[in-house]
Amino acid sequence: MAKPPPGSKIWTAAMKQLAVLAVPILLLLLSLFFLFLLRPSSPPLLASPHAPTFDRRLRVYVADLPRALNYGLLDRYWSLPAADSRIPASSDPDHPAPRRHPPYPDNPLIKQYSAEYWLLASLHTPVAASAVRVVADWREADVVFVPFFATLSAEMELGWGAKGAFRRKEGNEDYRRQREVVDRVTAHPAWRRSGGRDHVFVLTDPVAMWHVRAEIAPAILLVVDFGGWYKLDSKSASSNSSHMIQHTQVSLLKDVIVPYTHLLPTLRLSENKDRPTLLYFKGAKHRHRGGLVREKLWDLLVNEPDVVMEEGFPNATGREQSIKGMQTSEFCLHPAGDTPTSCRLFDAIVSLCIPIIVSDEVELPFEGIIDYTEFSIFVSVSNAMTPKWLTNYLRNISKQQKDEFRRNLALVQPAFEYDTSYSSSTGRTPTDGAVNYIWKKIHQKLPMIQEAVIREKRKPVGTSIPLRCHCT
Repeated sequence: MAKPPPGSKIWTAAMKQLAVLAVPILLLLLSLFFLFLLRPSSPPLLASPHAPTFDRRLRVYVADLPRALNYGLLDRYWSLPAADSRIPASSDPDHPAPRRHPPYPDNPLIKQYSAEYWLLASLHTPVAASAVRVVADWREADVVFVPFFATLSAEMELGWGAKGAFRRKEGNEDYRRQREVVDRVTAHPAWRRSGGRDHVFVLTDPVAMWHVRAEIAPAILLVVDFGGWYKLDSKSASSNSSHMIQHTQVSLLKDVIVPYTHLLPTLRLSENKDRPTLLYFKGAKHRHRGGLVREKLWDLLVNEPDVVMEEGFPNATGREQSIKGMQTSEFCLHPAGDTPTSCRLFDAIVSLCIPIIVSDEVELPFEGIIDYTEFSIFVSVSNAMTPKWLTNYLRNISKQQKDEFRRNLALVQPAFEYDTSYSSSTGRTPTDGAVNYIWKKIHQKLPMIQEAVIREKRKPVGTSIPLRCHCT
């Protein structure tokens, strides 16, 4: 067919129609261009294993502190000539020091807080699956990690220092170390850049950094719960409020709840056996503050059939009793103690004993990543205090439900392992242990922290704004 000559009516009409069609086509091409240009940089939820990946790990700068404040403290600990004064000498597994001692103390009072060791180790010996990347220049870092073994420092003062000296500053070696850490860290330009908001302190022991908490309050604090931060000690409540830690110093917006280190061995699902006991608890009956609930629960449950309530300390004998009790019980009771949580919860998880959590103020590690309702049972204090309520409730839980809870416990066990040489119940070494989960939770805090830093920059000199951080 012959083409219409240019200038003819047919040609003119065709050109007009083409022009009309060209406009939406051009707009479509432009929109696709800008969509590609401005597309979100976050990776897809389930990335293809063959797709190119970008390094989105948390960038960490390790603050420059003397070795005496971390690994040097461990050297000093192993050289101590006497046992921990708080426990019988025969119950201290670390003194005299064994010829081949573990990397961190085995003393249960200290071992439960070992997160500080494993987090620093992860920065010195990174693995391919690590959630962090260490940077040499603080200007390139997302966060600054402060490598102070604050828990070990506090525990050495409590176990080997002068009796009653911990709360005093004079003659307190722990306070001297706290002061040195704060003075060194706050003098660095990295602290001045952010006001300390992007600095990370590991404070797993409720009394770690006790004397300087107000000075490090803006930082990212890694704690086992908030119980030791804004409650008065019962002995000083009526006479002196100077030891009160303000509620505004801790917040789920900036801080990270981390797990205790479990003290009992991990039981794999394939090793699980019959559990003739309905409910098990081992620990001290008398505690302070929120632990008063524990005393009342004890009196309600101690004479119930198929319930075992044992008073004891996690020394060699108590440990064996706890292993047997937790591995032969369907449910393990987790009431509040001096603080809302305890190591007992994580011992129950690795023992495949379904946790019964009776603690209205509890905060738990890795929430938002892990759903505790899939393997734990939460009971309000008011219900637990009703006679017969708890045991009747537990007896009505079906075998199918209990089996599902236990399968889910086996799945989450690796998330609470600090030592990643552990092999999970599936026989594989987990790539995401407790350390990686902690780094991921810190990474999640970055947008709020960066916003706080930017907001702080624009405040005029002389501005006074009260702290407002009450959030749950």
